[in-house]
Amino acid sequence: MKLSTLSILCAASLLFLSGCVSLSPKPQEKAIVDSSLPVVTLTKHGIIRDMKTIAFEWKSIQDPRVKAIYVYKRDFSDKENKQIHYFATINNRFQTHFVDTAVEPDRQYGYVFQVASKDAEGARSQIFVVNTLPVLQSVTWIHSIQGLPRMAKIIWRPHESERVEKYIIERKTYGDEEWQKIATLEGRLNAEYIDMDLKDDHVYLYRVLVETYDGIISTPSEIVKVVTKALPKGVTQIDATKNLPRKIDITWEKSDAKDFARYYLYRSDKIDGDYELIAKLYNNRFEDKIDKDGKAYFYRVSVVDKDGLESENAKHTVMGMTLSKPLAPAAVEAMHFNDKVILTWNKNDARAIYYKVVRKQKDGWFKENIKKYDHIDTNKFTDSDIKPDSTYTYTIYAVDVNGLVSKPSTEVKIITDGSKVTQSKTQNKTKSEPKVAPKVAPKSTQTQETISPVQDLDLNEL
Repeated sequence: MKLSTLSILCAASLLFLSGCVSLSPKPQEKAIVDSSLPVVTLTKHGIIRDMKTIAFEWKSIQDPRVKAIYVYKRDFSDKENKQIHYFATINNRFQTHFVDTAVEPDRQYGYVFQVASKDAEGARSQIFVVNTLPVLQSVTWIHSIQGLPRMAKIIWRPHESERVEKYIIERKTYGDEEWQKIATLEGRLNAEYIDMDLKDDHVYLYRVLVETYDGIISTPSEIVKVVTKALPKGVTQIDATKNLPRKIDITWEKSDAKDFARYYLYRSDKIDGDYELIAKLYNNRFEDKIDKDGKAYFYRVSVVDKDGLESENAKHTVMGMTLSKPLAPAAVEAMHFNDKVILTWNKNDARAIYYKVVRKQKDGWFKENIKKYDHIDTNKFTDSDIKPDSTYTYTIYAVDVNGLVSKPSTEVKIITDGSKVTQSKTQNKTKSEPKVAPKVAPKSTQTQETISPVQDLDLNEL
């Protein structure tokens, strides 16, 4: 019988054997040996071996006295038991095949066959020594792709054996003691695996095993190493202004990353607060316009590469601040003389280039007239529009070159009553500041590089 026919019959023989062994008697310890009974003789190609299977084929037994065939077995790797021992019984003389699946790869076994009649046993066959095949080798070529962002890619040549059903991917790091099974790929022709969500700038080890359709797992492949891509180098030098009106200019060193994509600028009103992404930029400068005077913010900058990896930014923080309001005039005094009120004050801030005076005149119980005097270049003001029996309140503001208006000075009150005049000072009160058109600073000839404020960019566009 041909080998192909024997292979097909192996599975059927195993099922038949498993159903009969438990019902058959074992060989007798002291049995009568009848030399006239036939001896089991294997066919020309009577042994087929695999990694976890050994199959036998013998010539048909014609003697009707034969009721069973005994199978004896020895495992040569068992150093403690060196004797051959009873293993199985075949209860049909017409059966000519036997399959043993209780074997391990790359091990040596010995088998003896013996027929038995109702009252006696025949002579034993010669011992057939069989080596199971070694475990299937894994893929012969495997390669890793280095420097990918938070991922690792391994490729291999498809296994040449058509018995291969799947690939088993295992991974470990230098800190791991055991290999971890991370994936199983169905199909012999699958030859690629990408491992995702890995750590940055981290070393991983990979190996591949194959599994056959009958559940045999190969030896591991060669081990390949993968180093994931490191984060971009962060920004170490950041500067922010503290002397500009209603804005803060932030600048930082340029990134020298070869795959640089852009900068992310973050801002917070506390150094240890939550930082908000306010701009994605392609140059290393940003003008943060702020509609408040003396407002401080903290800034951080990160570098983002073309793969979307972002550098750390928490190690370098800078504080910027808009220009504060000028100080209010101090020591304001008023004097009523010849139907005039003369105000004088001290210049409390060198930034002041002129002053504003706001006069409030109380007319009756409820009505109040307000009059404003602008662009007073000295620290003295004369009010000639004075009426008797009236109450006047004066407040002075300092204005700097940027048009920033100070907080109000101490209020000065004048009460006119015929020739009698009384004067009083009132502490600063919280009042709305007069609207002042700030002087427009000359336009700078320096041009700013194109920047992209966050409101003009989709923060999820990467």
